[in-house]
Amino acid sequence: MSDYLDSPDALATALTVISALGFVIYLFMLDQPVSIVRTVAKTAAVGALAGLALHVGSPVLLVLALALSALGDAFLAHEGDVAFLGGLGSFLAAHIAYAVLFVSIGPGFADAPLPGLLAVVLFGAGMGTLMVSKAGPLALPVAAYVLAIAVMGLGGVTLGGLVLLGAALFMASDAILGSEKFLMSETSSLRQLTSPAVWGLYYAGQVLITLGLLA
Repeated sequence: MSDYLDSPDALATALTVISALGFVIYLFMLDQPVSIVRTVAKTAAVGALAGLALHVGSPVLLVLALALSALGDAFLAHEGDVAFLGGLGSFLAAHIAYAVLFVSIGPGFADAPLPGLLAVVLFGAGMGTLMVSKAGPLALPVAAYVLAIAVMGLGGVTLGGLVLLGAALFMASDAILGSEKFLMSETSSLRQLTSPAVWGLYYAGQVLITLGLLA
């Protein structure tokens, strides 16, 4: 991490700029119709982070988690249940990769702060109960998704620092997205705030996790 921040090479700088541009462009296109530009911008934001992690020799699971997240972004740049399920599956796999990575390189749950672990468990239980009860035929994949992100959050607690903060923002983003999908009415005025909140929290979470784990 320190080498990258102190003296990034040209490719690392280019990938960082591409990621930031993708984030900004998609932020201004949140309410626009589905288009190639919109999809590319959303996918590039985290896809470039995957390229950066690969370039600097970060753990393979970090590269995989970021790449799967970018794939999920590509799905969710479109509308409909098929796109939603594709995004859900991609992010489920990304959370599993993150969870395995965090647990494998962290000091273990025995040394993790108990309040942090309890907070994640309570968050997962509350989020899971609400979302699954409203998910209908999607209840099973939603339950699996909530379980995966909770385990990722627990792994983040074992590492602390930027990784924990990033995981917390990621979880907050997913909670808002789930609320938008299953709990809010189509006419709710809150929907004007949810999309930018989801995107901003999600991207910030991915950046913090990446910075916390860059080689």
